[in-house]
Amino acid sequence: MPINVTINGRRHALDVDPDMPLLWAIRDVLGLTGTKYGCGISACGACTVLVDGTTAIRSCGTPVSAVDGREVTTIEGLHPEHRHALQQAWIEEQVPQCGYCQSGQILAAAALLQATPRPTDADIDSAMVGNLCRCGTYPRIRAAIKRAAGTGV
Repeated sequence: MPINVTINGRRHALDVDPDMPLLWAIRDVLGLTGTKYGCGISACGACTVLVDGTTAIRSCGTPVSAVDGREVTTIEGLHPEHRHALQQAWIEEQVPQCGYCQSGQILAAAALLQATPRPTDADIDSAMVGNLCRCGTYPRIRAAIKRAAGTGV
């Protein structure tokens, strides 16, 4: 039986092993490479995607069967023209250094802003704690989240 999932607004019937990690379905089956493989054990956050528009999950540790009948948003689907407030704030704050973790960072931040439109530093720290940035751009990430929320830097 195919796994029926809507990814970035497009419905897909995926004929894959139900235990396949969602990350591999996104990258290898659908060819959406913005979501990154980082650790494979749901510890780094590079593979973060949104489920049903509000919940950030680690796609490397989530079987594709867990999203059957649900909506998944990857970095490619956050905004059709890459102009989501977070994407714009990331540019304005010059957040990326190497950039590898940034799609996961942005999607985790998007989930935060859905739940808490005006986050405090503590809210940001709590929401972003599981998303690692080896380049250490955390101060710029915080500034970008505040800019996107309209709370300043």
